[in-house]
Amino acid sequence: MSEATVMVVEDEEGIRELMRLFLIKKGYRVIDAEDGYEAMDKLAKENPDIILLDIEMPGMNGLEVCEQIRLQTKMPILFVSYRKELSYKINGLEAGGDDYITKPFDFNELEARIRAILRRNGWKNGDEDKLAILEFGDMKIHIDARELYVNDKQVRLYHKEFQLLLLLAQNPNRVWTAEQLYDRIWGYYSEGDIQTVKVHISNLRRKVEKDPANPVHIRTVRGFGYKFTTE
Repeated sequence: MSEATVMVVEDEEGIRELMRLFLIKKGYRVIDAEDGYEAMDKLAKENPDIILLDIEMPGMNGLEVCEQIRLQTKMPILFVSYRKELSYKINGLEAGGDDYITKPFDFNELEARIRAILRRNGWKNGDEDKLAILEFGDMKIHIDARELYVNDKQVRLYHKEFQLLLLLAQNPNRVWTAEQLYDRIWGYYSEGDIQTVKVHISNLRRKVEKDPANPVHIRTVRGFGYKFTTE
């Protein structure tokens, strides 16, 4: 499968490595750079399809890198930053960025944004349409749009509900413990416990199952946890 080439520009080695490994696992070709100067040097030799660009870096910061890139090309740029202030997002977009995501982020959301930006910029992949929508009977999960449709009617989900449903649906028939789901969706350092998972599972069943008491897709595996079936 042919995938896009992503350049990751991030000065924190640990974060850069996690992003690189995740994207490689998803099938992307990855070029990484630890600062703006290295990024500009590699851009002179490489032609990535999209750049993930940290804002706060020593030397040449992300906004300056973006401005330099925009003098040469319209290559898509997704800013990745700890800064949640609206002013930073505005500055990033005005500098020429296509989108802005804040750390810590969900890796599946990061990939969804990458795919959405690439599609808007005309990049095509033979499996792109298949990957963008998961369909199970009367249920359709639009990954990039972060939307769920049941019987062609949109079902409103909260952010964590969608993340939980997507994780289950992308791993059909895999059994997850409540602890595993909590760690993957909420993270080790979130305030809460596995009861949070049970509440969200219950809410999802009420929204997506014809008979929540006898679910077809989101099933309980007694003594173990939960799994998603594709019947």
